[in-house]
Amino acid sequence: DVGMGVLVDRSKPTPAGRFRPWILRGAIPVSLSMVAIFAMYWFLPVGEAQMGAKIAWMWVTYFLWGSVFYTMINIPYGSMASAISPEADDRAQLSVFRSMGASLAGIVISLVVPLIAFQGKEILTGRFPIIAVVFAVLAVISYLLCYVNVQERVIVEPKPKGEGASAATIAKGLFTNRALGGLILAAIMLLFASLFAGSVSSFLWLEYFERGELASIGQILSFAPALALAAFAPALARRFGKKEIGVIGVLICGVLHIGLYFVDLRTSPVAFLLVFGFAVIGLGLFNVLVWAFITDVIDQQEVKTGARNDGVVYAVYSWSRKFGQALAGGLGSMALGWIGYQTATTAGESVTQSPETIQGIWMLSTVLPGFMYLACGLALWFVYPLGKKAVESNVAELKRRRAEAEALATV
Repeated sequence: DVGMGVLVDRSKPTPAGRFRPWILRGAIPVSLSMVAIFAMYWFLPVGEAQMGAKIAWMWVTYFLWGSVFYTMINIPYGSMASAISPEADDRAQLSVFRSMGASLAGIVISLVVPLIAFQGKEILTGRFPIIAVVFAVLAVISYLLCYVNVQERVIVEPKPKGEGASAATIAKGLFTNRALGGLILAAIMLLFASLFAGSVSSFLWLEYFERGELASIGQILSFAPALALAAFAPALARRFGKKEIGVIGVLICGVLHIGLYFVDLRTSPVAFLLVFGFAVIGLGLFNVLVWAFITDVIDQQEVKTGARNDGVVYAVYSWSRKFGQALAGGLGSMALGWIGYQTATTAGESVTQSPETIQGIWMLSTVLPGFMYLACGLALWFVYPLGKKAVESNVAELKRRRAEAEALATV
């Protein structure tokens, strides 16, 4: 991630910009590598046969897709928001539209793919490569639409070789950037909470509520706020500030999750969905604007150091999110073991979970994520310094500097 960020920052602007060309370069490789992951189903047998070959195939194809080609396109794509417009309000709108795109894709996947890939409890593995090909085509089309319709307006010429900041200077600037540190801390807490809850959500519906068919509704609710808030989030950010409404939203989400733990809703899944719906609306206030937070951090870095490191700053933030995702996914599985969850007997028969395990699932789904959401809100409030006034001050300062630079260039 960081290597790609450095490469982007040091590349010379082209007529298409610094970031857009990478979307064109990466569209085909990232889509083909995604298809390659699932192409295994076409020539390796289902089951335990040739497991070593399957593991090797998955390792190589996932590495190519996630660590190479997705990074090659995602770091420039995420960094590009700061080059599309210098205005904080515009960046808030860009963040909302990015979140809308992700939510729409998530809803389509949640609703459509299970209908195609599953028949009852049977997994139709032969259909996964076909689904992958369809999604790859849609991905390429989406990338091309992005490339054609985006314009970079904030053009920063890289300094000549030998005049740019050294790697040590850049690293020092990043480590002393309180805004970046605060945002990373908040993001890790947020991802830990939401992904941890997501990793045990299927067990919540199957074991606690015993209503597995409602799991899809809960999943859709987790995506819906981004769409519902799309029309209001930019105006709220403009009026109150991104940090301010983000803090309020995350704290509301945390309080509601903790409150759920103390209410017995085992026979009232609909009531749970209602409270959960209000909680994720609060969370959505932060999620739909989070990509605008990082553009504010990029501005802060330039104000402090005089160097514009869009790619590196975004890359460090991107890597921290991946770290949070990995941590939450691993600990979610381990936590089920800690509370005594049993998948099956040695004879392969299903297991009736103990009352303590059932209550443990409820705790993992409510109070534990709730405290993590509260920690996210506190990190934003006390560590992340870029409130509304600070963001406006940085924007004005950078406009002044660029106006001075343009005036000197014309002399």
